[in-house]
Formats: sequence, structure tokens, C-alpha cells
Amino acid sequence: MDDDKILKVKDLSVSFGDFNVFHDISFEVKRGEAVAIVGPNGSGKSVLFRAILNFIPYSGKVEWTKNIKIGYVPQKLFIDANFPISVNDFFSFKTKSKQAIIEALNSVGITGNEEHLQHHILSKKLGALSGGQFQRIMIAWAIINKPDILLFDEPTSGIDVGGEETIYNLLHKLQTQNKLSLVLISHDLNIVYHYADKVMCLNKEMICFGEPHVVLDPTSLSKLYGGEAKFYSHEH
Repeated sequence: MDDDKILKVKDLSVSFGDFNVFHDISFEVKRGEAVAIVGPNGSGKSVLFRAILNFIPYSGKVEWTKNIKIGYVPQKLFIDANFPISVNDFFSFKTKSKQAIIEALNSVGITGNEEHLQHHILSKKLGALSGGQFQRIMIAWAIINKPDILLFDEPTSGIDVGGEETIYNLLHKLQTQNKLSLVLISHDLNIVYHYADKVMCLNKEMICFGEPHVVLDPTSLSKLYGGEAKFYSHEH
């Protein structure tokens, strides 16, 4: 694989019994690149993530660069308020280093010294966090081991509009500062235009792949979402 490539997927297909989720998906992700995946519900976006992470069987070829470190944040998790795991317990699954935890929290905008963070964040139960806090914790948890690429399934699901912009700005900052490759699933085409270097249109097959302002034309969007597709204004 070329040095600038971090992931190469060729002819990827996933089926569950007789049900074909998607077929013949091919794409590449470069170092430091942000790639968005868009498509209607049920188009196979989350399944694609699980396939390239080798969580489920697939046919085709998935090739990661050697010694790759991957961070993964799944779709919004629903944690019961009485769930007994604290934020500190959650981080301890990955590291025992308090300094590493503090640095990860600071990098996602949760700031303060060890005493402050212990009292206000680390001692809290996961189920007691707000939606925005929980997403920040999930990002911090995913990046604590300094991954080369971060896979993020619906980064702002369940978060208000103001919180959405904060999370995407945070991801963009992490991407540029750490030369992090980012692959994210999103329903918001305005976000895709603003933050993504490339976009994949997925609906059982790959309808388009390329720079958003080039490939997200009315023909591709109609094919992707059907005749009721809504077209978004954007700047580039």
C-alpha cells in the first residue's frame, strides 16, 4: 500500500443469509483525510464500519496500513442512569495513567486539574452525563491511545444544534492537530460539505465517491435518497 494510504477497500460485500446489505464497495482513505459516509436509513452505513473492523463476515478485501491504531465510536449508546460504571472506571479499561486520561479530556474541551476533573467528571456515572458530555467522553476514550484513524458513527446523534457544531469543530481540530484520518457517518449534508474532504454515497451500492462539491449533484442525491431528496445550499 502507498505510504499516503491508511485504508484500502476492494469489492467489499456483506450479506446476512439471503439479504444483501451492500455489494462491491471500493474506496481508499488517505492519511489526515476526512471521509463522510451518507445514505438513507438501512443503506448499510453502520454495517460497513463493522465489516472494515472485522466485527462481521464479509467478502472482498480490506487492507489497513501496517501497525495501524484505530479509534472507534459507535452510534449513540443508551446508558441507564443507574448503570454502575463511572467515567474513571470506563477509562481504566484502556489505561491506568491518570495523566493520559487528563490529557485526553483536555483535548476534547473538558478542562481542569486532576482534583477538579475527579470531582466533576471522573467520579460521575456514565448514565448521569449529558448528551454532549457523553459524546466528548466517547471521543476522549477513542483517542486516548493516539489512533491513526477515528471511525465515528453519527457523531452528534441526540445532541442539540449548538452541540453539533461544537462536536464537529472538535473533530476537525483533532484531525488537523494530530494528522488524524477521520471516517464519519452523517445525515447532515451541510456538515459533509463543510468538514469532509471526500464523501461516499451508499445505498446498497456505492453511488458516488469524491469531493462533496463535485459528486453531490442532484442526480446522485436523487439516486441516493429517491425522488424526495432535499438539496442543501453550501459554500466552497
